[in-house]
Amino acid sequence: MTARFEHVVPVRPFRWPRGQKSFAGWYWAATTQQHVGFESWLERDRILLMDFDPTVEGLASQPFWLHWHDGARERRHTPDYFVRRTDGSAVVVDVRHDERIEPNVFDR
Repeated sequence: MTARFEHVVPVRPFRWPRGQKSFAGWYWAATTQQHVGFESWLERDRILLMDFDPTVEGLASQPFWLHWHDGARERRHTPDYFVRRTDGSAVVVDVRHDERIEPNVFDR
């Protein structure tokens, strides 16, 4: 691997269409000294928590695509965040409100 996920640009652009109900923007993370994108208030709040977490040293928004076949069709998904911890471990974070999580989401 030549590039660390926390140093990559998002794999898809952030858009701010007029009349959009969600709230998107850029957050300046003190941890990384870089802007981190978000597409909702919930994502912005999660970034704040991660930025103040002393075990977090790297953070990137929409760092890569996941591709898989669910038996019927090809699927893809972009995780919301990649987090590098100070111990070298990594976490992939998806931010969803509880009501928006499908019951079988982990069966895919």
